[in-house]
Amino acid sequence: MSMPDAGPEDLIRPITKPSRNYFILGAIATVAVVIFVAAYTIQLINGLAVTNLSDWGSGGGVTWGTYIGTFIWWVGIAHGGIIISAAVRLLKIEKYEPVARIAELLTIGALSMAGLMIVVHLGRPDRVVWSVVKAYPTTVHTSPLAWDLTVITLYFVLTATYLSLTLRSDIYRLRDRLPDVLDPLYSALLFRYDPDEDPVVERMAWWLALAIIILAPLLLHGGVIPWLFSLTASTPGWFGGLTAPQFLSAALTSAMGGVLLVALVFRKIYTNWENVIPDEVIWGLGWWMGIFSLIFVWLQLQRTLTGSYLAPTGVGKVANATLANPVYWTAMLLIIVPLAYVAFQHFGILEFSLRGMAVAAFAVILGVLIEKTLFTVEGLLYPATRLYGNVPGSYVPTPIELASILGTTGLLILFFMLVSKLIPIVELQAIEHEAEEGGD
Repeated sequence: MSMPDAGPEDLIRPITKPSRNYFILGAIATVAVVIFVAAYTIQLINGLAVTNLSDWGSGGGVTWGTYIGTFIWWVGIAHGGIIISAAVRLLKIEKYEPVARIAELLTIGALSMAGLMIVVHLGRPDRVVWSVVKAYPTTVHTSPLAWDLTVITLYFVLTATYLSLTLRSDIYRLRDRLPDVLDPLYSALLFRYDPDEDPVVERMAWWLALAIIILAPLLLHGGVIPWLFSLTASTPGWFGGLTAPQFLSAALTSAMGGVLLVALVFRKIYTNWENVIPDEVIWGLGWWMGIFSLIFVWLQLQRTLTGSYLAPTGVGKVANATLANPVYWTAMLLIIVPLAYVAFQHFGILEFSLRGMAVAAFAVILGVLIEKTLFTVEGLLYPATRLYGNVPGSYVPTPIELASILGTTGLLILFFMLVSKLIPIVELQAIEHEAEEGGD
């Protein structure tokens, strides 16, 4: 017996009728956040010494590690997420409309986690005020930290504006079905709303999407963030022209995996959401995840090949160390195996599987996280300077640092769970277009 077509009641079900799985997922995420809070409390009490960071040179350590690697990872997911949404709106790809708002929410949540990682890495929260906010006018031209915060803030404002513009029409049309207890929130969102503004809003959203598509590859995750690394000649593992394309491909790969995972979770939790987010959308996201994974792997090949074959001493040292590191090959396998899986599905060698797509997406996201952390660390382990001699360096993430990954992931899950209780996370026009296609 086939399921009925998706309707407005399916979009508001997460708001009005949370399922049992909703509370189970919330409990797991809460435990992850508690672990993170406990670990961060230990760091606040004892200082960054508990992470073994800030011990560079003769101490054989590094100043940046999992915190900065995780920051790059979250920023990449955020930038990739909004690129997905902007592409859907700019190119009017109706097939992927059901995940456009999910991508926008993923961007806001991931950017928030990236900002939190900066705070955690600084050691004490008050340093955000004294080292960043107060000194911003004099450091914005030279400080990588100021650049990071500027980029994050810019993207956050763009995405929040983008989301609010497209949300007002849905709230207005679904108002009678939404909980009365949330009327103050909906009244604020609908401040001075007029249905006649919808065509204007659509044009504004199109121009915002165009701005995002231009900014992301040229200035943000294809620009400022990788420039902070690739323009540092004293670190051969960072320096070079391939860094920006690698960052952008990694961002799009992990963002596709993130949107895919979120979509699958909501399909699992709520009934009839297989019609809200149909299989063809999941299959398409997996295919694009495979395409961007292929680009990422190809760029890795270029980097390792040029770095290991008759390269300058510093570059060759880093490249050979990377190739000899089993952690690097673990990260590559976590990306290559899902890439092969998606390709086999596309060519009919393997059957389409939702569970298989979920595992593939998780593996790709984890692989990008490991690679970005290793990229950060190895740039510092093999600097092109004799200031500290030839002291061998090493780095192993501490449980305190690993808890930050667990905690920020838990916070992102709780963010989605909270937002899903307040607003529809799939646009109304998405299911209307699906209904029209079904009727045709």
